[in-house]
Amino acid sequence: MAGSSGEQAPDYRSILSISDEAARAQALNEHLSTRSYVQGYSLSQADVDAFRQLSAPPADPQLFHVVRWFRHIEALLGSPCGKGQPCGLQASKGRRVQPQWSPPAGTQPCRLHLYNSLTRNKEVFIPQDGKKVTWYCCGPTVYDASHMGHARSYISFDILRRVLKDYFKFDVFYCMNITDIDDKIIRRARQNHLFQQYREKRPEAAQLLEDVRAALTPFLVKLNETTDADKKQMLERIQHAVQLATEPLEKAVQSRLTGEEVTSHVEVLLEEAKDLLSDWLDSTLGRDVTDNSIFSELPKFWEGEFHRDMEALNVLPPDVLTRVSEYVPEIVDFVQKIVDNGYGYVSNGSVYFDTVKFASSEKHSYGKLVPEAVGDQKALQEGEGDLSISADRLSEKRSPNDFALWKASKPGEPSWPCPWGKGRPGWHIECSAMAGTLLGASMDIHGGGFDLRFPHHDNELAQSEAYFENDCWVRYFLHTGHLTIAGCKMSKSLKNFITIKDALKKHSARQLRLAFLMHSWKDTLDYSSNTMESALQYEKFLNEFFLNVKDILRAPVDVTGQFEKWGEEEAELNKNFYDKKTEIHKALCDNVDTRTVMEEMRALVSQCNLYMAAQKAVRRRPSRALLENIALYLTHMLKIFGAIEEESSLGFPVGGPGTSLSLESTVMPYLQVLSEFREGVRKIAREQKVPEVLQLSDALRDDILPELGVRFEDHEGLPTVVKLVDRNTLLKEREEKRRAAKLAKMKIPPSEMFLSETDKYSKFDENGLPTHDMEGKELSRGQAKKLKKLFEAQEKLHKEYLQMAQNGSLQ
Repeated sequence: MAGSSGEQAPDYRSILSISDEAARAQALNEHLSTRSYVQGYSLSQADVDAFRQLSAPPADPQLFHVVRWFRHIEALLGSPCGKGQPCGLQASKGRRVQPQWSPPAGTQPCRLHLYNSLTRNKEVFIPQDGKKVTWYCCGPTVYDASHMGHARSYISFDILRRVLKDYFKFDVFYCMNITDIDDKIIRRARQNHLFQQYREKRPEAAQLLEDVRAALTPFLVKLNETTDADKKQMLERIQHAVQLATEPLEKAVQSRLTGEEVTSHVEVLLEEAKDLLSDWLDSTLGRDVTDNSIFSELPKFWEGEFHRDMEALNVLPPDVLTRVSEYVPEIVDFVQKIVDNGYGYVSNGSVYFDTVKFASSEKHSYGKLVPEAVGDQKALQEGEGDLSISADRLSEKRSPNDFALWKASKPGEPSWPCPWGKGRPGWHIECSAMAGTLLGASMDIHGGGFDLRFPHHDNELAQSEAYFENDCWVRYFLHTGHLTIAGCKMSKSLKNFITIKDALKKHSARQLRLAFLMHSWKDTLDYSSNTMESALQYEKFLNEFFLNVKDILRAPVDVTGQFEKWGEEEAELNKNFYDKKTEIHKALCDNVDTRTVMEEMRALVSQCNLYMAAQKAVRRRPSRALLENIALYLTHMLKIFGAIEEESSLGFPVGGPGTSLSLESTVMPYLQVLSEFREGVRKIAREQKVPEVLQLSDALRDDILPELGVRFEDHEGLPTVVKLVDRNTLLKEREEKRRAAKLAKMKIPPSEMFLSETDKYSKFDENGLPTHDMEGKELSRGQAKKLKKLFEAQEKLHKEYLQMAQNGSLQ
């Protein structure tokens, strides 16, 4: 074969004489480094002879000339080398073929890990059936208003569910229960019924006082026996409130007062003594309540309130909802099979789970979640319920650790027929029977609050695995963290809780969700003013970014103008964008770490803001397409988290659900015209020096438009930015600005208030009052008197400011 024109074949004789293949390859590489690799180069026999001596391309990456030529010759001649043998490449006039292609090494994709309470570790999440995920979540016991503790669990699980479904694309089947048969419900229903009857009888003042004294006797015994400090404090508060309400009524009775004054004192005492009287009435008359409808009306009402609260929080409804009252036949069958399998026993009409028998079985374990809590009688009795821990009930058990599967009903309790006599379900069995009926012998995920781990979830696991005779009823157990209120334990029984409705009066559902997203779902969350202020600031930070991007996208541009050449700034921002997406993906794979996700999103927005500010400083238009892509990605992630309603295409919606798109698209063109007209008027007013028109223009911006939810932002030398913002947000901003301006004015000592006005005055007295105008003429008596009044008014304001500073009320 002839070489290409102008090139001489190298002298290979010295290379071929080298016996060591590695050394021969090194020498060959040095020779080849002086030759150019030409696409159409025709091979010489010397080329082929040199490479025939190589058994394979060298592994040393520095010998890339040899590797490249070896691959080239091998591809042309189609004679791959045999392993450990000389290459045997033969010269050929065959047609040129494509070189061999090797795929990139790539990176190992990260996999979703979830913190599993069964192992207390983050485990790779592997559903049992492809992408299908079966998930059971413990729902509320509906006997009172839903509170922020409920919000903590159900918002957190809603975020996890949305991420698994919409981000990781799992096919999630989500089941939740409503507990509408329970000791708490029975007792509260009876108390409400009996207290309402008592109130309708309109007791005389003397009778009410006598009844309150009678109710105080067992109450004080309970108070003295209570050792829990928080509970004792709550009972003392009730006692104090009753005492304060009793004294005025006692004085009114002693003074033989009648009419409205006595009636008002009676109403106050009835309200303050409601809990105390309800307990007393229940203890004396509760066994006579026999109407089953009384026990169903209360949970039905509070279940409705719960669903309304969840809808207000933008929590997705479950795919299927189960109520205990609708699954009693299934529960009876479930209990019967546990007894048949040898893990349950009947005692005096009740059925108990035999924890000793279960734990001694080779294929079962009791206390999988919290083994160290097994034997904790206080926790076990709380799980059994207040109506089920009397001495006679406890004596029915073979072991103190055994728990009720079915409870024989006592007078004043609802009941259902069963093989063991009339009774009602135990608390733990309810979830097992309902979940088992719908999800079968093994589910992927079971979720609930941290405080449910023992005994509730441990008992669920035991009785379900006793029923199915397996050891894998739940594959992944997820528990949301506690919620504290300003650092204090939240407890409905201690009356230290905030209802969801009250929380929504202070903050929006989005703001509450952002607060939860900024914390780990499995750790304790402190619901406090600091927590919510952080969420408010985060929302404002993101919203301003979205509004700025919308303003950029509204700027008129032709079709081709949408795409402009990128400079270093755009390339760097785009790299940061993809880096942040990678970090966000890693965070979501790491136990759905939304806290890190929110920080990465904040950092990405900060980078965008710096980019936009830099472009603005040099009067360059930022890249529309790049900023739109970033804003759409952030919107998409916030939608996945449930923080943005579906109606919004970019950023937070304006005007409430269902109105955002129509409002923005309809109103914005008119606001843009108004903005441009205002800019023209302001320009003329400045040129013609008409301050009154400029003041009217400022009033439109500062006073009128905020009332309509519109913000105009004026920038020197640039068009006014128009933004649609929540009206209440704008009004709050306006009040804060006015307050800040007022404080700034109050801060100025009266002795300094005129000193800066050198364009008006030239001389001042020792108090800082002007004495001469700018031309050096002494001020008239009338002018001096007017300034004196202003001075005294400022003196008063400044004293008020100093007092506020001393009291710490400037914030």
